[in-house]
Amino acid sequence: MFPEPRYVDTNGIRMAVYEQGDGPAVILLHGFPELAFSWRHQLPALAAAGYRAIAPDQRGYGATSVPANIDDYRIERLSDDILGLLDALQLESAVFVGHDWGAMLLWHMATFAPERIEKLIILNIPHFPRSPADPIEIWRRRFGDDFYIVNFQDSDEADRLFAADTKHFFDVMMRRNIVTRRIYDRLPDERKVVSLLKAVRRESLRGDVLLTEDERDYFAAAFDRSGFTGPINWYRNFTHNWRILEGVDQRVDIPTLFIGAVDDVIILPEHIEGMKSLVTHLDIHMLENCGHWSQQEKPDEVNRVMIDWLVQRG
Repeated sequence: MFPEPRYVDTNGIRMAVYEQGDGPAVILLHGFPELAFSWRHQLPALAAAGYRAIAPDQRGYGATSVPANIDDYRIERLSDDILGLLDALQLESAVFVGHDWGAMLLWHMATFAPERIEKLIILNIPHFPRSPADPIEIWRRRFGDDFYIVNFQDSDEADRLFAADTKHFFDVMMRRNIVTRRIYDRLPDERKVVSLLKAVRRESLRGDVLLTEDERDYFAAAFDRSGFTGPINWYRNFTHNWRILEGVDQRVDIPTLFIGAVDDVIILPEHIEGMKSLVTHLDIHMLENCGHWSQQEKPDEVNRVMIDWLVQRG
């Protein structure tokens, strides 16, 4: 049974927080299009291992506040939410775990507030050096206007389409075995462009079901209430978030475990290799036969790797 939320006020946001267990704090940050519920397999495992597992619905998601403006979702505000959560829980620091956007947020926090992070566990998204140009323009030139992050900048079409049938959206999005790395690498470039609009409109579903019907309905009901505009607004601040990193030393000196997935095809091996020069104390574990939804696709392996690493790191 997933725990009921408690609510804390942080940075002007009423944040829903789900907790399980006692002991050293481990805070888990979800990505898009997810919720604290994405950590439903990790909370009990961490609690059983002697940790206080804490997972919030982040700004714009689930039972947490959904501010109206795009600039309400700038990376500084998202970071301040989590720092405020630490303060509200009377924690000087904690171990942090992040997946997808939760990972990107933690890379930012590791740069600007490293003293609040004891250890980092990152799923799927490596630490990228700041690009030489606006990443939106790079992606627009490389992938075109259909690429989902570029499309998010240009209109609210995705917000409306995804919200029109949330159950179908999660049936499409959260699947396993959609494409393997070996097959993806052989595709022509035009077929590598990730268009979520096309995926949601496609009549046939690729890959295998990941969620049970009850789990799918939990996600769908939450997004029926909160909508997709808040979560998509995280993406609409890519250019701003890139600008504020100009001249900033992005090296991370925090003990870090990176858990990658071989079949998360957006992330290339060179991205993971390139992270090594930025992260001083880095351990890497790769999940075989696993795509983007790592903690939901391979929960037992993710839990074992995380807990073993935390124990070894002391």
